[in-house]
Amino acid sequence: MTWSVSSCFITLVVLFLWRIEDIAEACRCAPVHLQQAFCNADVVIRAKVVGVEVVSGNAKYDVKQIEMFKGPDRVIHAIFTSSSSASCGVTLEINKEYLFTGSLNTDGRMHIVTCDFIQFWDDLNGTQKKSLTQRYRTGCACTIIRCSSLPCPVSAPDECLWTDWLLNDGQSGPQAKYSACLMNFDGSCAWYRGMTPSKK
Repeated sequence: MTWSVSSCFITLVVLFLWRIEDIAEACRCAPVHLQQAFCNADVVIRAKVVGVEVVSGNAKYDVKQIEMFKGPDRVIHAIFTSSSSASCGVTLEINKEYLFTGSLNTDGRMHIVTCDFIQFWDDLNGTQKKSLTQRYRTGCACTIIRCSSLPCPVSAPDECLWTDWLLNDGQSGPQAKYSACLMNFDGSCAWYRGMTPSKK
């Protein structure tokens, strides 16, 4: 009887740990360059969080939109996310300004998850802020490939190799902070720092 109880207990522990690992895997995100996040998002805004409440199991953050870089032709007043971090929900600080990338649900609400690019506005540098209005959109036809270990070849001319990860955490590297992957006039893509492609 004791062996049977122990066996059941061990089985339950294994199943519990497997479930926890499964939940953790659900929110594991591949690092993304801000340009990629911009191009993949339905909405990109700068906004200040002014309040929060729980609505139907979701956290509803009331925001004051400061600037829209991409999105619908209307002001965003609220951002929704799961109230559970296990479901990829995001916790935001009240009275803080953020850059948000997110999706529009079928009901027209803006929704964010852990894998979206969400960062304090003051943590972005001048080049990133300027690129939100001028450069990232023009590079959406290009693909950024993250390279974390060599060899890491580019397989198509419309790809840029993101090599910041070879030297540091990637998000603080020169390509992430100061560069954009833009298309040349011959259809190939390349990194540009502080400039745009020009005809030769």
